[in-house]
Amino acid sequence: MKKVVISHRLHDDGMAVLEKANVKVAITNNGDPEAMLPELLDAEGLIIRIGSIDRKTMLAAKKLKVIGRPGVGVDDVDVDAATELGIPVVVAPGANTRSVAEHAFAFMFAAAKDMVHSDKELRKGNFNIRSSYKAFEIYGKTLGLVGYGHIGSILAQMAVGVGMKVVVYDPFVKPEVITEQGYQYETELTAVLAIADVVSLHVPLTPKTKNLIGETELRLMKKSAILINCSRGHIIDEVALAKALENNQLHSAATDVFSNEPVTADEPLFKYDNIIVSPHMAGQTKEAASGVATMAAEGVIAVMNGERWKNVCNPKAYEHPRWNK
Repeated sequence: MKKVVISHRLHDDGMAVLEKANVKVAITNNGDPEAMLPELLDAEGLIIRIGSIDRKTMLAAKKLKVIGRPGVGVDDVDVDAATELGIPVVVAPGANTRSVAEHAFAFMFAAAKDMVHSDKELRKGNFNIRSSYKAFEIYGKTLGLVGYGHIGSILAQMAVGVGMKVVVYDPFVKPEVITEQGYQYETELTAVLAIADVVSLHVPLTPKTKNLIGETELRLMKKSAILINCSRGHIIDEVALAKALENNQLHSAATDVFSNEPVTADEPLFKYDNIIVSPHMAGQTKEAASGVATMAAEGVIAVMNGERWKNVCNPKAYEHPRWNK
């Protein structure tokens, strides 16, 4: 019987796909490569919900044919090693797009209305927090999108729907694509940071985007601006962000992601009242969790059965000799 290792249990719909395929499933409840390795030694498939996989582990797991990610982020997978070894990395594009866009949209309103801070203060008996006048209206303000992929484009539509202007920075998208939608295109990140009342980040984590927003960039933003991150934790220099929050360089921030996950109670950003946090759950709605789990499971089973599954981030893996047998 073929075997699939899962770092953590998938949504029931994803588990149902594996059950129907009649494969042996091992759930490690640990995404550390060394912890998963004993189960991987005789496994053909791996699905990583939380965790990572490196070259050393892939080399040791000699039967491994496919790696699945219930999502699109592959920064915790050594994709180069997987490609060299002929191991396709299955992703689930689009399945959680709307969920993440809605989360960023909700963050924007919660931050602009100072909802979380006011909730905490009112529970302490501070009714006068209502007169802090930190809340502001979204109508007429400018949303700055850093990244205009599927998530960014949906968020732009939502923003226009409530009367916002949209300005976009994405060097991988042609200017006319942005302007045809009625949005403003900027060739430099610095321009967007200076213009926007709300900056929302929607870029993958790569060597070029790591610490994309640091001390210099934060200083360019308006003191009345909101910074939102629903992409990856390392996109923002968290030390610089903490300093900016402490010095009230920004109105506020909101983040769903952190440099070190899972996050513990001693996370430094937690001590600031002008930041809203959530536990990397933007794509964890019922609909999205079902969609990404199902797509990942179906793709992994298909590749294990010899199919060249389309939704992989490294199609060059199919050029490996193992696929020409």
